[in-house]
Amino acid sequence: MSQQRYQQRTSGFTLIEVMIVVVIIGIIAAIAYPSYTRHVQDTRMATAQADLMELAQWMERQYTLNNSFAGLTTGNLPFSASPKDGNTTAYNLTLGNITANTYTLTATPTGPQVGHGCGTLTLNQAGARTPDPATNPNCWR
Repeated sequence: MSQQRYQQRTSGFTLIEVMIVVVIIGIIAAIAYPSYTRHVQDTRMATAQADLMELAQWMERQYTLNNSFAGLTTGNLPFSASPKDGNTTAYNLTLGNITANTYTLTATPTGPQVGHGCGTLTLNQAGARTPDPATNPNCWR
């Protein structure tokens, strides 16, 4: 009879063992989650950059057709949010500083992207980008 009691007590995990496992999982999560979040934000930023480039190509086609950028507005753009596939909007895309020969496309972070360090991205007709890739190479890759 005493041997059965001994076998019952030795099966399973102690509370200390379970707590050690929980602490280890917590430490791993505390290290991994910020890295994951940063990676997701970088991916959203890269998508916004690609969308700005696509809109710049669209603008150049409009210039080829009309010999001017004048008259175009954000409402004329084929899409005004990034990502353009309908997922949660991370950037609002706008068109500004329109003249016959100039424009500026702007990607303003919104929602989950607001905390990203690069902030607002711009691209103009000459290909100039902000933040400046020469001084902040992590914002335009």
